[in-house]
Amino acid sequence: MKNTIFTGAGVAIVTPMNQDGSVNYEALGDLIEIQIKGKTDAIIICGTTGESSTLTDEEHRECIRYTIEKVAHRIPVIAGTGSNDTAYAIELSKEADSMGADGLLLVSPYYNKASQKGLIAHYTAIADAVNIPCILYNVPSRTGCNILPETMKVLGQHKNIAAVKEASGNISQIAKIFAECGDLIDVYSGNDDQIVPIMSLGGKGVISVLSNVAPEIAHTIAQLCLDNNFPEAAAMAARYLRLCNALFCDVNPIPVKEALNMMGFPAGPCRLPLCETEDSKKEIIRAALSDAGLLK
Repeated sequence: MKNTIFTGAGVAIVTPMNQDGSVNYEALGDLIEIQIKGKTDAIIICGTTGESSTLTDEEHRECIRYTIEKVAHRIPVIAGTGSNDTAYAIELSKEADSMGADGLLLVSPYYNKASQKGLIAHYTAIADAVNIPCILYNVPSRTGCNILPETMKVLGQHKNIAAVKEASGNISQIAKIFAECGDLIDVYSGNDDQIVPIMSLGGKGVISVLSNVAPEIAHTIAQLCLDNNFPEAAAMAARYLRLCNALFCDVNPIPVKEALNMMGFPAGPCRLPLCETEDSKKEIIRAALSDAGLLK
């Protein structure tokens, strides 16, 4: 059995931007401190929520470096280094490894639509090139590519492939991962509204968007599951379901950045092609934040 990278709720952290669209590193540092104070169990930098797809190569590397140095080993830092170009993913993954990242988040190749054989070759090549644990990231709604449980079983036999972030939304498929893979691979929920069902199957936690605005709430839901207190975890998850849904009323990370801005934190805008949400959706976000007691 491999060492687990983290248990609980890790934040898929946003990348704060200045109004001119540049990365706001000061705000990123402040948000990291808020997260650690709020009991977040890991920081996942440069994932989907961090707008990795519109960061320049230099910004991507600097965000990873900055986060590792700011966190300073207080909790694990997992660097998003996936790509649809295997060679580039290897290059970025090796750099994150050398910087001191505790793990890597590797999104399945997007647009190319690799076969399952191609996925095995892609992930094996990356895992062979590094010395830290890798988390597969299965999000077919964005990538057009689904990592099947049978493929995860093959990949889980690699010493450096430790886990999967499952954001397919398919509970039947996720149950099959547990059945097929056993202790070969840890499973994290990739959706905040599925923390309890996935952890009830044996999941180790969540890589969370909700944690950006409510780190202690996400942490507590996951911890209750780890403590086998599923009734209370389910009740708490239901209490904050409206907020979870509001944070996905538009394309992630548009709503969560809007929410942070409403809460007085300078998350700034998203980069094009993601744009400001409609007023009707702002009201959905504002109402959910208010209902959760998160507005001043």
